[in-house]
Amino acid sequence: MSVTDTMHPLRRHGVRAGLIASALLLAGAGVAFAKGFAWPDGDKVAALLKARLPKTEVSKVDCSRIGGLCEVVAGSNLFYVDSSARYLVIGRVYDMESRQDLTAARLLELNPAMLLGGAASSRSTDGEDLAAPAVASPAAAARGERMRARPDRILSLAGLPKSGAIVWGAASGPTVTVFSDFTCSYCRALSGVLAELNVRVVERPISILGSRALSELVYCAKDPARALRRAYAGDTLEPASCDTSGLDANERFATANGIAGTPVIVRSDGAMIEGFRPKETLAAWLKGAR
Repeated sequence: MSVTDTMHPLRRHGVRAGLIASALLLAGAGVAFAKGFAWPDGDKVAALLKARLPKTEVSKVDCSRIGGLCEVVAGSNLFYVDSSARYLVIGRVYDMESRQDLTAARLLELNPAMLLGGAASSRSTDGEDLAAPAVASPAAAARGERMRARPDRILSLAGLPKSGAIVWGAASGPTVTVFSDFTCSYCRALSGVLAELNVRVVERPISILGSRALSELVYCAKDPARALRRAYAGDTLEPASCDTSGLDANERFATANGIAGTPVIVRSDGAMIEGFRPKETLAAWLKGAR
């Protein structure tokens, strides 16, 4: 049986099936904890996976990271199974208490230099697609695919108002615009890289992971740049309110231009790349502005 045969139900039902499977697994985990939970044996799960996914080379199985789920690393890819290796979940695991995208953080550990525009990679080592769920609406994701396919990769920012942006960094440096989500681990990592470069950052928050309320707290803060750093650090921000129509404009722009994941980085000449880049790569790309 091939990987695609195994994943046929997820292909048919898409994101909904993944979310339902995740909910059932996590609900089951709660019952297990109540009765005295014991971590599954990763070696046994790996053996079961080898039988069920013979074409997928599994690098590591870790059943101790997330209760009720075993994390499976296959090359540069990441997915989850239950302790019986019967149910396979492709998508994101989000810690609602710490407000962290655990899947994004783990993928960044595994692949610090790869392009990750907000979605978990889910392609098996034999090239068969494991049906990764979109991180935005299907329509936005489809527009995003068309945008990525364009050879010039130019994104005009002319339709955006001045409001809706948080400006930080070197005032005299070259300008780079970043569409970000404050709960996105890649955005947090990118923020650290940009802080080390001599650039003026125009950061435009968009809500990919349901973070609109946090975006408003940052944007409306007395010192938005400081609040931005605190948000990425996971600090609790003070209540604040203001005119957030600029954030609405960011959301409309993202939808209209097929931005279905974060971060998206736009150079001063309109050249655009999606996803995290290491410092050396990003510095060289920024120097190429016309």
